Amino acid sequence: MAVKAHRIVTIDGPAGAGKTSVSRRAAGLLGLAYLDTGAMFRALALRLGPEGHELPEAELDARLGAMVFSLAGSGADTTLLVDGAPLPDAARTEQVGAMASNLAVLPVVRRRLRLAQQALGRAADLLAEGRDMGTVVFPEAGRKFFLDASPEVRAARRVGQLAALGRPADYAEILRAIRRRDDQDRNRAASPLVPAADALVIDTSLLTEDAVVARIVEAAGG
Repeated sequence: MAVKAHRIVTIDGPAGAGKTSVSRRAAGLLGLAYLDTGAMFRALALRLGPEGHELPEAELDARLGAMVFSLAGSGADTTLLVDGAPLPDAARTEQVGAMASNLAVLPVVRRRLRLAQQALGRAADLLAEGRDMGTVVFPEAGRKFFLDASPEVRAARRVGQLAALGRPADYAEILRAIRRRDDQDRNRAASPLVPAADALVIDTSLLTEDAVVARIVEAAGG
């Protein structure tokens, strides 16, 4: 008797395009577990520290291989666990995001996390959010989306998010960081940030979050 394949939906796009909040809500409406793959890179960055990307490849491979990722809950309430514990708030800082981007250009890092992500996809129906979910990690996904927005809009959103957390931020500095990360993500040799050929591309610059969620749920057959 054939084993039923798990349902996979992917949402890719650059930092600040609205992927995380949209993905959480869409996962809940579609009845899927939510996988924030960016959080996996942040978890690694937090564990390895600012110079983690300079470690020898063999050491990186060994330390990644020792990390265990799992998911608890479902839909918008899904929690990523690293060695059985949720990701701490410290992983969401701009500094850790920059560290994660430095690690993301390394083939050994992407290979190890790809294997972990695919293992999670074999265990549950999944909405996977990231930067190469539809192109590399889950090319067989039944529905793929790519969210984008102008750098200026994404920087303004990030400033608003930080302000809501009581952490004032400089717009110009955030914009420079986004442009720098875009260049790094889109031009890296390992899994560059591009839409999958069969992905539905949604520019969120002028759309409300509700509108983006509605388009995804409708297109994904929710």
